[in-house]
Amino acid sequence: MSGAERHAVEQSRFRQLGYRLLPGEGFSYLLHMRPREWPIMVAHTTLGFALAQGVDKTVHGSRLGALLAGLVVWVVMLNGGTLALNSAFDRDEGDIGYLDAPPAPPRHLALFGFALMLVGQALALALPRGFAIAYAICFTMSLLYSVPPVRLKAVAGADWIINMIGFGTLTPYAGWALTLVPLDRAGAWALGGFAPLFAALYPLTQLYQLDEDRARGDRTLALALGVRGSLTLSIVAALVAFACFVQSMLVSGHLEHVRVPIALAVAAAAWLVVLIPWIVRAPRMLPAAHKRGMYAALVAWAVTDLAVLIATN
Repeated sequence: MSGAERHAVEQSRFRQLGYRLLPGEGFSYLLHMRPREWPIMVAHTTLGFALAQGVDKTVHGSRLGALLAGLVVWVVMLNGGTLALNSAFDRDEGDIGYLDAPPAPPRHLALFGFALMLVGQALALALPRGFAIAYAICFTMSLLYSVPPVRLKAVAGADWIINMIGFGTLTPYAGWALTLVPLDRAGAWALGGFAPLFAALYPLTQLYQLDEDRARGDRTLALALGVRGSLTLSIVAALVAFACFVQSMLVSGHLEHVRVPIALAVAAAAWLVVLIPWIVRAPRMLPAAHKRGMYAALVAWAVTDLAVLIATN
């Protein structure tokens, strides 16, 4: 049995169990929240919390409860609700990010996603002000991104900017805000660097979905640029991101420590190892290969999170 066949069997067994535990369409609602992405969101949100400890070493124990509450609100309610809302209007039949062979969207999926985000906003108001404001901005952008007639997801460039701001910078900022530590210049450069880093990642998430996006009439950034153009943009954006991280280290004075340039160099190399061979092989690649490239880029993202954390603490 091939790896793909084994994965299909395991997925089938997992879904059979899920539908027994959550009968009817209950498990479909959960799948469209794409819980496979939650560990990535948890890590990126917690990164901001951890970076704040480089400024104030006393925040970990005193604010741990706020971090746990914030992760549930940000990851499950905001991110999960956003992805459910997005699925309700996309109605994809092929694989999508963090969900292979998506089930048909349940009848009330859009209302479910919106209600989940709305409840999350109410709970966010009980958390630090910066967190609640970041949540409100992302809530608004999620509606503009997914819901017709605005549906900025279908507008090349607008889709890119929304994700740069929301996932790239505001997600780690939300974690930072939970600490109540004021954001300093070095922290701003570090968190700001994740905007161009997500600008590098976002087109990669669309390359294996070009046919479905084209058939639906969405004018995504990847469709507008083409495969080679998208990969070129990703390389340039990744370089800009690492320039921001270096500037953060210069401002904080951490660049003088030998571990800092080494950590950043390893992370930058991880991106180039993914992107350079990808752009060379792009004309011959099928959608499945582009999908594998996207998940390889997520590994490079995780390496970068770790490198920035090592460099600032």
